[in-house]
Amino acid sequence: MTVTADVVRQLRERTGAGMMECKRALVETAGDLDAAAELMRKQGLAKADKKAARVAAEGVIVVAAAPDGRSAAMVEVNCETDFVAREQEFQRFAADVAQAALAGRLSELEPLQSSALAGGTTVDERRRTLIAKIGENISVRRNVFLSGSGLLGSYTHGTRIGVLVAIEGGDAALARDLAMQIAAANPRFLDGSDVPAAELERERAIAVEQARLDPKNQNKPEQVLVKIVDGKVRKVFDEQTLYRQPFIRDDKQSVEQLLKAAGAKVTAFQRYEVGAGIEKKQEDYIAEVQAQVNAARARS
Repeated sequence: MTVTADVVRQLRERTGAGMMECKRALVETAGDLDAAAELMRKQGLAKADKKAARVAAEGVIVVAAAPDGRSAAMVEVNCETDFVAREQEFQRFAADVAQAALAGRLSELEPLQSSALAGGTTVDERRRTLIAKIGENISVRRNVFLSGSGLLGSYTHGTRIGVLVAIEGGDAALARDLAMQIAAANPRFLDGSDVPAAELERERAIAVEQARLDPKNQNKPEQVLVKIVDGKVRKVFDEQTLYRQPFIRDDKQSVEQLLKAAGAKVTAFQRYEVGAGIEKKQEDYIAEVQAQVNAARARS
């Protein structure tokens, strides 16, 4: 049958897919626009599932904050390449996901994926549609929601690092400074009480071994070695504990001293960095291009 250009255009606008894909779907459904859209949705789901195994280690971090400044949500949405991460449609999707996490007060991934977006589709349905259109694996990797009786500070460094920090006492400027501190210094713990006992003992065991192997310590008494070990362990956790870190705007004082002067305390924080913990595939672009050439030759 003949498929008019106008019907193809309507289906492209409706699905966001390519012209040839739209034309094939219309031919298969005898020109029925609704049936073609449904067929392409099904095909889009299949494409999304096929691409799900591909590593998506690029992407964006997006923060959505409530107008009263007392709650916020943060999400990481991944794709395969930095090129796609910069595309407006991908970034709009990530922003919509962050707003859904804020509206639902969600810190778990599964309910976020089934949350409704504008237009009636869910987060996961929109994600799959975007995969079909863009041609890359896209994943909503993680999300967090923070709120409290005090203020909620947030900071994004470009689109690759995002921070939320909840404080009691202080003001919005302090909350913002603390969010920037966490973005720059990347603390793992709030204060010494947050450090797991097993991790503390592991660091101490490493410090003990280093102290005993150092030739300069061979003739030192045990109590001196204990002090050396304590100093090494303290240094490690000074770098990893927010309260012990030097304040980035004034390294003569610690974050703990800054908070004490302001009559404030941090109750929770979360830091996301794009792709952190994802094992990235090492690309061999020459081999990839050669494989495409070989495939083209095989089809001809």
